[in-house]
Amino acid sequence: MNKTFRRSMTKAAALMACLFLHAGAQAQTVLKIGYSNALNSHYGMGAVAFCDAVDAGTQGRYKCQQFPNNSLGGEREMIEAVQLGTQDAANVSTGALGNFVPEVKIVDIPFLFRDYDHARKVMDGPIGQELLSKMTAKGIVGLAWTENGFRHMTNSKRAIHSAEDARGLKMRTMENKVHMEGYKTFGIMPTPMAWPEVFTALQQGTVDGQENPIPVILSAKLSQVQKYLSLTKHVYSPAVLVLSPAIWGKLSEADKQVFTAAARKAAAVQRKKVNDDEANGIAELRKDGMQIDENVNGDSFRKAVAPAYTAYAREFGAERIASIQAVK
Repeated sequence: MNKTFRRSMTKAAALMACLFLHAGAQAQTVLKIGYSNALNSHYGMGAVAFCDAVDAGTQGRYKCQQFPNNSLGGEREMIEAVQLGTQDAANVSTGALGNFVPEVKIVDIPFLFRDYDHARKVMDGPIGQELLSKMTAKGIVGLAWTENGFRHMTNSKRAIHSAEDARGLKMRTMENKVHMEGYKTFGIMPTPMAWPEVFTALQQGTVDGQENPIPVILSAKLSQVQKYLSLTKHVYSPAVLVLSPAIWGKLSEADKQVFTAAARKAAAVQRKKVNDDEANGIAELRKDGMQIDENVNGDSFRKAVAPAYTAYAREFGAERIASIQAVK
């Protein structure tokens, strides 16, 4: 009787162990990932690529729920939620991130980058990787640099061909001191405003214009409320995939590698979408009725912003700025 009982208990224990192991293998964590633009935007495509790679790399143990169009709040709110662990991940621009990690503000300096090749080499190289590492101390895990793109000016008042043409315009900007200091040198009146409020502000004439990369101008349908587009390329705007430390701390070393590789894949997908929008978006926006200046007098803007570089050198260090400019 005792032997039979013991055998039964052993079998039951073995069965329970198998069930627990099976349940553990099937356990699934759903990650909330948010971003400011539509699902079919460059942000959305990057986030989807990240989530698909994480799902595949963890055999379905981690999946994502997408929250596009600021449905979890603006970028500032999403970054705060990632810090707190109430949101798992976000794909955000440096414009907002600089308020949490001051070191990244250096990449927001106007006319710091020559072109996309230069910018991407900086962000993927030692300088960009060092900036990613600075996020950890601020309660943010930076997985990889994605991309927003070179920023251009739109407005409803007049064509902007040179810096002088921008003088006096009330322009929505991000809550970013580096941007605002630079734009003031163009004679613009910078008006910081959270992105979810911008379309209505442009529609109602609260501000005359805004500045953003072509992919954002397209996905936000700004051609409906803005008549003029000037390809000023005045600031390169990186973006970054960030993860909550609450999630990162639970990952095995193998899963951390999966998440990091997935973020790099997302960066490649997001940058390709930026390239495609840059190549095809101008014709689309012109078809929508926008008047577009593709040959802006960039030298007038660079000359105007030169005095601001004195303040930038004090804040970030002239050698640091020069090291970015020197990347080939």
